[in-house]
Amino acid sequence: MGLDDKIGNKTEDLKGKTKEHTGSATGNESLEAEGKGDQASASLKDGVEKVKDAAKDLKDGLTK
Repeated sequence: MGLDDKIGNKTEDLKGKTKEHTGSATGNESLEAEGKGDQASASLKDGVEKVKDAAKDLKDGLTK
């Protein structure tokens, strides 16, 4: 996984956490839900990148 992807996913996760906490503190359920959605999206993207990395490592291991 590239550093840019890691940073982007972490940034999206932190923004989601901020939205979730702000929504919770203000009683804004839609903002809270949006924050949870952002976190889920970041987690999914992170998982996809990890699968890509594992596939690349496997391929590299087989070609050595």
